Amino acid sequence: MKRLAHYSQYFIRSPRLIKELIGHSSINKSDTVYDIGAGSGVISSVLAERCKSVVAIEFEPRMAVKLRENMQSHPNVEVREADFLAMPLPKTPYKVFANIPFHLSSPIVRKLAEADNPPRAVYLIVQKQFANKLLPDSDHFTGQLGMMVGPVFEVRIRKRLQRTDFWPHPNVDTVLLEMVRRPEPLIAKSKMPAYRNLIEGCFSDPKIFAKMPTATIDLPPDIKPSQMKLAQWVALFEAQE
Repeated sequence: MKRLAHYSQYFIRSPRLIKELIGHSSINKSDTVYDIGAGSGVISSVLAERCKSVVAIEFEPRMAVKLRENMQSHPNVEVREADFLAMPLPKTPYKVFANIPFHLSSPIVRKLAEADNPPRAVYLIVQKQFANKLLPDSDHFTGQLGMMVGPVFEVRIRKRLQRTDFWPHPNVDTVLLEMVRRPEPLIAKSKMPAYRNLIEGCFSDPKIFAKMPTATIDLPPDIKPSQMKLAQWVALFEAQE
């Protein structure tokens, strides 16, 4: 099936590579795993051999038809033709492994991180530039979304991919991003909405950041939000409560 450009679809060419990538994950035989943007089901079919059950989600109708056909031999794969961003998330434990549409990376990560029941682990194939912004202690700069996700998930890049791993070849570098839910969040769940509001306000409006008690946690007076590490944001939040 041909790629539909407006869905940002770049298909991984090799099932062997998918097996290798899943091997870098914590997915095991007892897990339920969500495959977002499942396409024709190459990832879902490999997951079906590694976990208890797979929920394969595909928004594009033509591709969903192909997905159902391909998954008929996998009884532990449930196909849902749906918009993941509009779907309710499960109340039971689950993980995510997906090659998501690049243009939806931010809203997908935010939905997962802000869920009432976040996944235990998330593995996403995303643009390298996007992944770097989620790293909590980047040597270059940190991103707003990364600081929102950080109190709930430990984030790292597990593997860098080649452009030739996909068809068609994307014009950007890609990686396998890992987000593992912390045993104990750095900020209490009840306080996370206020924390996210703080991050969003400070990144979007310099006047808001200028009013923060940065001196009380020994931050340099000329520091910018993009230069702060996760531990500093958590300390700043606690200082202004």
